[in-house]
This record gives sequence, C-alpha cells and structure tokens, in this order.
Amino acid sequence: MVDMEPKVIQQTIQEAKKSGKWQYCEKAQFCQKRGSGNNWAHGYSHHGPTARDAVMDIVQREVEKCDRFGGFLSLMSLAGGTGSGVGAYLTECLREEYPHSFLANQIVWPYGTGEVIVQNFNAALTLSHLYQSADAIIVFENDNLHKICSQLLSIKNISFQDINSVISQELASVLQPAMSADSGRTNSPGELLERLVPDPQYKLLNVRTIPHTSERALAFSSFTWPGLLKHLRQMLIANAGMEEGVDWQVKVHSRDRRLSSTDFTPSLANVLFLRGKQCESTDISPFSDPRLYSSWVPRDAAFSVFRQQRPFHHYEKYASLLSNSQAPVGPLGSLVGKAWNMFASRAYVHQYLKYGIAEEDFLDSFATLEQVINNYSNL
Repeated sequence: MVDMEPKVIQQTIQEAKKSGKWQYCEKAQFCQKRGSGNNWAHGYSHHGPTARDAVMDIVQREVEKCDRFGGFLSLMSLAGGTGSGVGAYLTECLREEYPHSFLANQIVWPYGTGEVIVQNFNAALTLSHLYQSADAIIVFENDNLHKICSQLLSIKNISFQDINSVISQELASVLQPAMSADSGRTNSPGELLERLVPDPQYKLLNVRTIPHTSERALAFSSFTWPGLLKHLRQMLIANAGMEEGVDWQVKVHSRDRRLSSTDFTPSLANVLFLRGKQCESTDISPFSDPRLYSSWVPRDAAFSVFRQQRPFHHYEKYASLLSNSQAPVGPLGSLVGKAWNMFASRAYVHQYLKYGIAEEDFLDSFATLEQVINNYSNL
C-alpha cells in the first residue's frame, strides 16, 4: 500500500484487523506526511521520485516471496494527485525494473459531475502515461458503481466503502481461480492479458457482472443461466454498466450495415467467467457470434470462457465478462474534451508547471488519448 498521507493507510490496516479476515503486512506499506494536493505533477515529479527506492524495495521483497510470480495488478484512482501522479510514476518504475512481467492497472474513473476541479487534467495525464507502460488498464466508473449500489443493492447512504466493495467483488469474480475447458489452463494474469489484448494499441478493459442483489432480496430471488447470460450479453452490446435499465432495442447486425441510433458496441475480445452450479453445461454460443468482434481478430481468439463450479460470494450462480471493447470511447472522449477546454483557458495550468512539467506534456497526453479514441472508434 502506498499513500502520501498516513491517515488512509492506518485506517485501512485497522479496518482489516478489526474484521478478523485479513491482516496487512506491516513492512509492505509506504507513506509520507504530506499529500499531493490533488496535483498530478506534484505526485509524479516530486512524491514519486522521493518514494521510488523505498517502494521498489518493498516490491522486491514481496516478489521474492512468490513461488510463482504472475505479474502486477496496481489499484489506483484518477481524480486526486497521489493515486494518479504517484501511481503513474511507480507504474513506469515497475515496467523499468520488471520489463518482462505482466503489468495491469485497475483504475477508478471519477464521477462525471466532478470530485476534484482538476480531475480531468489528472485523469488525462495518468491515462496517457499508463498507456505507455502498462499491458492493460481495467476501468471502473464511479457513476456505474454508484448506480449498482443505489438501484440494485438498495443502499441509501452510499459511501466509498460501499463502492470499493462492489469493485472488490467484480475483480474477485475474474481473478479467483477458474479453468478453461478448451485449453485446461487457469485464469492467470498472463493468460487473461494474452487473450484480451491482441494489439498494444487497445489496452482498455472493463468488467460486467450479474447478478447484483441485496442480501435481503437474495432469499426471494431465483436465477437461471440462460436468463443471466441473456442479460449479460445485452449489457455488452448496449454498453450498459448493470442489468437494470439495459436497452433491449440494441441489436447485433452485420458490420457492413449503416450505423444507426441503436448501433451496438463492438468488441476486440471477451472472456466469460461462470461460477456456480451447472455452469459446465451452460450454452455460451451467443458470446462467440463473430458479428460481435472486429473482423481482423481471429475467430478462435476473440472469445474464451472459464468455469468454476464452486458458488461465488453468496450467489449460487454468478457470471462475469471481462471485455476489451468500444465501451470506453464515450467517457474518454468527454474527459479529453473537458481537459482541452480547461487547458485552452489556462485554468490551473500554472499549478502544474511549477512542479516541472511543461505545456507540451499536456499536449502530448491529449494527442495520445485522441489516438486511443480514434483507434477504438474505428473498430
């Protein structure tokens, strides 16, 4: 765990110890006395270099404990200065120190209405740097997570702990062990990245899961595999973050047909995870429909499935879809547009320049992300 303020790390350690389910190693934490002030440049140019040696020593000790090292998964936010600036810097350090290891970043996209006034600067600078160093970037959007908490889990006063619980559940659903019947392989990080990132120009992944039900309602709920997978496939093609309110008017059509207002969201690759009873006999053929995928992706490489008969969490049946698709184009385009507008008016730019980055760094970041948007838009 890395943070520039001790308060968050101390709170996390105490909550884990109080739960009795998990305890963090005391020697695997790094913090300082002062935060980054929601300034990406402060985190990247000042706190990152200061923390580098100590954090890399911690990482090395943890790697040396592994019997079989599978790679890195870094969890970070985009809105503030530490998660974005220090996170981007340390990701580059990991790539430099471990050039042949798999490296993925899980990022939390800020609320569209705004958490921090400079969040679009921080997010744009972070994403452009991660795109140069990470093998994959798993995106979670706070707006979607908030809807899941309020509309599906019936949580009234939603806290960041509630949102983090949803992220943890969705990540666990794709990272806990499962087996591919075709290859006999497990869902190791390297295996997943090989299947999901066929080209280094396309690194943005997202997770969709079903069902999400409050514990109170779960006792009165019944789920079938055909019903779950029908909803999950529609969530994929309609670019919906959850099953409630999904647009059923969106249909898959041949790729040479003219685009319309109900055009579906195409994919590069999808990995489906089925957990629970009778998952071995479930029909998953709708997800292998070649119309879902870009024409240049080999048919046998576009879709994979992993299964585990053990129930997941408190659900007897649970399905997850880890996707590399056109879904991030909308929020990424909005983010870059807002950042461009702020930069054009020179709003808050001076606060970044005083920590050593130049206006060209902003322009390079915008150019990188506009190329990403263009690549995904042309799938």
